[in-house]
Amino acid sequence: MSRPITIVTGGSRGIGAATCVRLAADGHDLALGYVSNRSAAEEVAGAVRAAGARCVAVQVDTSDEADVERLFDTVAAELGQVTGLVNNAGVTGPLGRLVDASTEDLCRVIDVNLLGYLLCCRRAARDMVAHGAGGAIVNISSGAATLGSPGEYVHYAATKAATDALTIGLSKELGPDGIRVNAVAPGAVTTGMHAAMGDPGRAARVGAQTPLGRPGEPAEIAAAVAWLLSPDASYTTGTVLRVAGGR
Repeated sequence: MSRPITIVTGGSRGIGAATCVRLAADGHDLALGYVSNRSAAEEVAGAVRAAGARCVAVQVDTSDEADVERLFDTVAAELGQVTGLVNNAGVTGPLGRLVDASTEDLCRVIDVNLLGYLLCCRRAARDMVAHGAGGAIVNISSGAATLGSPGEYVHYAATKAATDALTIGLSKELGPDGIRVNAVAPGAVTTGMHAAMGDPGRAARVGAQTPLGRPGEPAEIAAAVAWLLSPDASYTTGTVLRVAGGR
């Protein structure tokens, strides 16, 4: 059988990087989308290739339609027909109350976390339907979608609730075409995202409040993504799989 070809957006760090490495070990060839840090992207790509997989790193702003089209065109030309998509690229903006958020930050969060997911899903669906061989999409949501994240980033939480709605609706649209659509909703995970939003100790603090008493690790989220993309999840679609330590 031919190897699956999977696009992972936001693949140069955190959950995205761990997902690329895990999928390479599971036999996927990969396209790694990154927005700015080329050296980090090439480091992850090197680890993917060391696992025996083909990999292409593509700079892409997923909120830009032309960039998304170029990403998929590049993958088709260099690797072949896309069989999987992991929508992972996302931003939070600074932590704080909604009343203090700038319109610029709100728009950026919505553009990347929602419009970007829609653009990538649309192109993946078009290609998978045209090829007629099915496929799988996994959207990275968040436990924030149901918790709301008051005082931290309700705008981010709102985009993740939209991600869950996108996942459920698109799974029903694409099921007859043999395309499965699911989501993974992580809780607090030890990535650089927390420092980027201004609170480097957040993951440890929030994780300590879960029933498991700790934050998650990127590899634990990657394992859930890998399962949803695998044949073992062949009867699973429209599911939001919460991987949040019980919170």
